[in-house]
Amino acid sequence: MDKANVSPTAPSCPSQSLARVVEHARIARETYRLRLEAPELARSILPGQFVMIRPATGTDPLLGRPFAMYDIVRDDAGAAWALDVVYLVLGRGTAELARRRPGDRLSVWGPLGNGFGPPPRVSQADEGAPISLVAGGIGQTPFLALVKWWTRRERYGQEESSHPPHPGPFRLDYGVRSHDLLAGVDDFLACGVEVQIATDDGSIGHKGYVTDLLARRLDRGEPIGKVLGCGPSPMLASLARLAQRYSLDCDVSLENHMACGFGACFSCVAPIRQEDGSTDLKRVCVEGPVFPARRVVWETPSIGH
Repeated sequence: MDKANVSPTAPSCPSQSLARVVEHARIARETYRLRLEAPELARSILPGQFVMIRPATGTDPLLGRPFAMYDIVRDDAGAAWALDVVYLVLGRGTAELARRRPGDRLSVWGPLGNGFGPPPRVSQADEGAPISLVAGGIGQTPFLALVKWWTRRERYGQEESSHPPHPGPFRLDYGVRSHDLLAGVDDFLACGVEVQIATDDGSIGHKGYVTDLLARRLDRGEPIGKVLGCGPSPMLASLARLAQRYSLDCDVSLENHMACGFGACFSCVAPIRQEDGSTDLKRVCVEGPVFPARRVVWETPSIGH
């Protein structure tokens, strides 16, 4: 197994619980931050892992929906007690979730999947080369906790030892359809992350594909460290092709549709290239969602760069 797809600690066993909604705030158009009282989950989840949430107490919708961890919340004594997720209303399940209010209880199970590994070692040649985070749509959500973890601003999971903080810098290239869909930019800025914006309609930042931002810097010869991507498959395919062209180390967090979240239904499989060159279907919810970009066999056409 590729080391880039292995959690830094033994993954915690997922559990199911009824979590109380503590806060539910609209932070952008059709975008919400949901805070759940879930101490066991908040203590065990790692950046890049996700949870499944059932938005209703009945059977409609029957299946839960996957949500990446945005961050955890600690009490005054430093104990993790709540989990934040940020989501975009896209269909019936998330529309139902958006109706939940503080005090409601939701069925939640996790942590699920393999997240991001520890930060890459910085060689003398790589000093000053920024970590490039490329997000499309709601793809920024796993990156806030990652930055906090890699810089040691926050501790996640049941870590027995700590890695040295990554010196950065970190840059987020964030692409959305329009300016009113931008969510959480201030959170990244507060962590010292440089944020560059791309919009489809040109209402703010660069008009065009979010991968254009990274491509321009590479075309200018600017040094780039590790690249991480999360977003729609066409965007990730373009990012993978760009990383390959410039021989960049790139991991991607896939957003394949998931029905169960724990590998039983095989609805989220992705073609992953094996070490011997063959291709095997891997369950994104179990073996992923984070994979080295060079190993994903992209089936959707690339766009942009």
